[in-house]
Parts: sequence; structure tokens; C-alpha cells
Amino acid sequence: MSRIHEALKRAEAEQAAQASHAGLSPPSNGATAAEPPLTLVGSTENGGSSRVSAREFAEWSGRCAKVDWSPDTKTMLFFGPDEHAQGAEQFRALRSRLYQVREKQPLKKILITSALPKEGKSFVAANLAQVLVRQPGQRVLLVDADLRAARLHVNLGTAASPGLSEYLTHQTNEFQVIQRGPMENFFFLPSGREVTNPAELLAGERLQPLLARLEPLFDWIIIDSPPAVPVTDASLLAKHCDGILLVVRSNVTPFDMAQKARLEFGDEQLLGVVLNGVGSGTMPYHRYYYSTHPRGDGKAAQK
Repeated sequence: MSRIHEALKRAEAEQAAQASHAGLSPPSNGATAAEPPLTLVGSTENGGSSRVSAREFAEWSGRCAKVDWSPDTKTMLFFGPDEHAQGAEQFRALRSRLYQVREKQPLKKILITSALPKEGKSFVAANLAQVLVRQPGQRVLLVDADLRAARLHVNLGTAASPGLSEYLTHQTNEFQVIQRGPMENFFFLPSGREVTNPAELLAGERLQPLLARLEPLFDWIIIDSPPAVPVTDASLLAKHCDGILLVVRSNVTPFDMAQKARLEFGDEQLLGVVLNGVGSGTMPYHRYYYSTHPRGDGKAAQK
């Protein structure tokens, strides 16, 4: 019996015992509000998380909600029939650059942010996750951690709730908030319902253990955050990530705002910049230019 299966059965038994003691009926849908312990996955000698086996991943993913999405194929480039949609090749190139960085340093959890709203960070996060999962055998989790103005669920054509905010407020467990979509090995954790204290929730005790549990299950975790200048959420999330991509909008983002956003993060974390909206086109995200820089010298690009 696998470690995951044992952990799940133990959690169910504990919850049933608690419900019985309280005079309640245990849940009938197979889901459990109790979470599997962190020992559910192994770890490497240097403290990093090991990748769970395909069988263990199948056991875990089978507990997540299977949801039918209706993606907007104008902005979700890899859900449409056109393999060469405008922008798709640039995302493939960005993927290659990230793999180059990964050869030199640990890189799994990537934060996508911007200086200001409406610069295309959610578009970049969603399409980067899609192009990463198209690599054979890769498992990808897309997280909408923008608890202020969530957009990813709209682009993917799915529900925003239950999601991260419900999880962080102890209302539900990971299996009830993580969605399995139509693309194999592509999972989505939506933002959840709006809350009045997003920064406090992101700084609370629930987020880090959740990411620690999820990290060994996935090859890439892409996290969409609020803009870095108006609020502190991106800085809070950056503490849990291996690298940051900063999205700026060509001819829109003021230089001083881009520079201010860049200074929110340390040189060792900033992977590079995605310049969105280069050139003219009929779609808001028609083209973009990216720049990622391996941190071999310990410094990030200052652009």
C-alpha cells in the first residue's frame, strides 16, 4: 500500500472518529476536510522534495475534482486547434529558456507578477503553464493567488470557488479546491471567493505547508499574483517561490513603476522580464518579447 493511500485512509479515519464524537455524519462524497500529513512524500538528502511516482500521483490526482472547462481560445493559445497560433512559438521559446535556467539552479515554483494591473500577467501565467504541460510526462499546477482581482478562472472557463481563499480560511481541503481540467496532467487551483484580508491570509500559516505538500507532486507550479507595486501580496508570495517573472506592457507601463516593481524582489529571485504587447495587432496580447537570464553570476537582469 502506497504512502499516499495510507495517509488518505488515516485522514479519513481520523475525521470519521472526530465526526462521530461530535455526533455528526462523516462526508459521503469521499472527500475529507482533514489533510494528509507532510510525511506523505519523500525528500532528498539536501532538503528538497523528491518527485512522487506515477502511481502515487494517480492516487492523489484521482481525489481532485474533475471539472469541464470552457477556455477562451483567443487568449488560451494551447487549447485551440491551431498549433501555431500567434504567440504560441514565443511561449515555447520561453519554456526552453526556463529549462536552461533549471539546469543551473533549482526551479519549480515560478511567480508571475507585474508592476500594475492589466499588463497581461494572468495571460502569461496561464499560457506558460499550458506550454509546460505539453512536454511529455510533465505535471503542472497553475495557482491563482490573486485574491483581489482574479482572472484565470475566466480565461479557463471554470469556477473561481471553492479555491485558495476557502483553503486558507480552513473551510475546505486541497482535494476540493484543486481542479483536474481537460488537458492531461494540467491542474488548476482557483482564487476562491473574495476576501477582505488577502495579505493576511497569504502571510498566514496555511500557504507554506500546502506548497510543501504539492511540490513533490508536480514538475512546475506557476503562481499568478497581484501586481507588485499597489499591494504587498506579490512580495509575500515570492518568499515561497524559486523564481519570479515580471510582466510589463510595452508603451503602457511607466518606467519608474517597472523599476519600483523590480526592486520589490531580490536579485537572486528575479529570472527576467516578459515585455507584453509589442507591436500592433487586433488582440490585446498579440505579441510579446521575453528575456530570462540564468543567474550564474548571482545577479538578475535589470531591465
